[in-house]
Amino acid sequence: MPQPASLAVADWTPAETALPCPDYPVYKDDDLGAFPDSKGTTFRVWAPTASGVTLRLFKTGSPNEEAVADDAESVVAAGMETPPSVNPAAFPFETYELAPGADGTWLVRCDGIGHGVYYDYIVRFPDGTEHRTADPWARAAGVNGRRSMVVDLSRTDPDGWDQDRRPHIPSRDLVIWETHIGDFSNDPHSGVPFEHRGTYLAFTYDGTSVDGDGEFPTCVAYLKRLGVTAVQLMPFYDYGSIDESLARDDPRHGFNWGYDPLNYNVPEGSYSTDPFDGEVRIRECKRMIQALHKAGIKVIMDVVYNHMFSTDNWFERMIPGYALRRREDGSFADGSACTNDVATEHPMMRKYIVDSVTYWAREYHIDGFRFDLMGLIDVDTMNAVRSALDQLPGGASILMHGEPWAARETALVKGTILADKRGMPYLSPRIGMFCDSTRDAVRGHVFYQKVPGYLTGAAADYADDIRHAEDGWRGTLSGTAAVGQLIQYVSAHDDLTLWDKLCATMRPIPTEVDYAAEGERCEDLMQSNRLAAGVVFTAAGVPFLLGGEEFARTKHGVSDSFRSPVALNQLDWCRAQRLSGLVDHYAALIRLRRGNPAYFGGARMIVPREDEVVVFRVGDDCVAINPADEPRSQATVQLEMPGPYDEVSKIAPNDWRCIYCSEPGVAVPEAENRQLPLPPRTFTVWRRSR
Repeated sequence: MPQPASLAVADWTPAETALPCPDYPVYKDDDLGAFPDSKGTTFRVWAPTASGVTLRLFKTGSPNEEAVADDAESVVAAGMETPPSVNPAAFPFETYELAPGADGTWLVRCDGIGHGVYYDYIVRFPDGTEHRTADPWARAAGVNGRRSMVVDLSRTDPDGWDQDRRPHIPSRDLVIWETHIGDFSNDPHSGVPFEHRGTYLAFTYDGTSVDGDGEFPTCVAYLKRLGVTAVQLMPFYDYGSIDESLARDDPRHGFNWGYDPLNYNVPEGSYSTDPFDGEVRIRECKRMIQALHKAGIKVIMDVVYNHMFSTDNWFERMIPGYALRRREDGSFADGSACTNDVATEHPMMRKYIVDSVTYWAREYHIDGFRFDLMGLIDVDTMNAVRSALDQLPGGASILMHGEPWAARETALVKGTILADKRGMPYLSPRIGMFCDSTRDAVRGHVFYQKVPGYLTGAAADYADDIRHAEDGWRGTLSGTAAVGQLIQYVSAHDDLTLWDKLCATMRPIPTEVDYAAEGERCEDLMQSNRLAAGVVFTAAGVPFLLGGEEFARTKHGVSDSFRSPVALNQLDWCRAQRLSGLVDHYAALIRLRRGNPAYFGGARMIVPREDEVVVFRVGDDCVAINPADEPRSQATVQLEMPGPYDEVSKIAPNDWRCIYCSEPGVAVPEAENRQLPLPPRTFTVWRRSR
């Protein structure tokens, strides 16, 4: 049988062979979960293989919390004895049996049960096994997410929430700055009060400064000064690696990036001021988003639908064998290198992901979504998410992009195409991808710390790659996406920070002085950092930077600090103040880009050269990158651009002026003798006079 036309090129993504999707009924309505009204709550779950489901109701979100006064009476009323040594909160105050519903669902209506009641389920199976589970479709939860909570979402809206609007920012003006909610304000010098450091509420302060002295802005005030237009927040759904019951300053609390989903539709409790109250985290999360919107900044949510916290999760307890990919022998696929891969191609998992993303967009006013290991999610699911977002009011403006790769091979039924680089032609043109080709060309191979790139010791080897990168890789084998889909970057939370990669490649053995970016010894590193920023911010596509890259952020050579101490991960606001000259360079590049729309997607006229210098025209600007240690020049006659009928737009040979130079204090001479002077180790922008 011939392959469908849609599979003619890719056929399928190389993978191990997977067990086929179980033939379960698909439930199409959108009422899974707990939905309260004025008289009670309706609970519904999808458990097509269950033989029975029991709903248990609790007064608290965990068995270790102090029970309210009437808990003991409630337990007795429910027909259970309470041993003197056991907290009554460990027992439900009521239980209900769910009845079979349509298409594999189970449901029950509970009058008199409403907002703030916690619950879980006991799911029974024909072989006699029972699983206790929280609700995979829950929208609120207790501490550590082990019990779900009934929530009236209207009670979680902060003042003015109905007037909150997504900032209107054209694609050409997007500048994405990535941070972790804890990193953003954990520094004692952040100017944020102690009780709100590392929380959602840290974003609600708009006038913070280093040590509160009013001299150098921090947090949201800093973002406004820098000029970024979108903040990408590392995961803030409820994740499993942090004990929310511990105080944030408790040494046992620990740190984690959050790429371990527990409750997808519930905000993380460790970022709230009261993780024991399921309502508080929702309201404070909304306040964070509201504050960033007020500052004119979009909020992009980092989402992880490719794997879960553990192979033992609410889905596997509710619908065993359905949610995760399995190899032919029944073992779990592990393309994520996190023990499991979500079977996004299974109809009810696809529906779950689509519903989850649109829920965050609708209820929390999220402006965009970054998909972790997008290369493990099938293209049909990604396109279904895009289509569903487009149907929301203003949904076409909601951003989507992700990592077009996986950690390793997964397991698939043949014919499934994943959203990796091979699958980009099958994705909506409004789903973007991170361009690792640019990253590695600028700084060197991501997995080999000592391997250099264009700005770290191998300029001649990578000059052509940089020319392609500046033009968005158009017309090359790496050009798998349109420029509007390209996220151009040189550092993100994964792998070495840009500064640490510079230290690794430009020093035999980096010292603490190198990491600290102190003194003249580090000037060559600083020059490379400035040049790297110049490459990204003048390249076709959307510029992206790791928060702190603009002040030489270091993690002292730790490549993946996902569970390193808070002190290593937090943004160092005193360092930002000390290295404000580098911050000013990034701010200038952002202003330059926003002042010339051609930088986003305009064609680049690449000037042919035989050396390591990269020169190109974009609009009325000429950008020159000279990584060499000696001055170079560029003939102005090569900057005359052909028109549509092959005529050449003549420019007076010396009619160019330097409007920006990356090196502070360097006075760039005017064009002379039909040559643009290019000082050593500089990024310069020249503009033709009219």
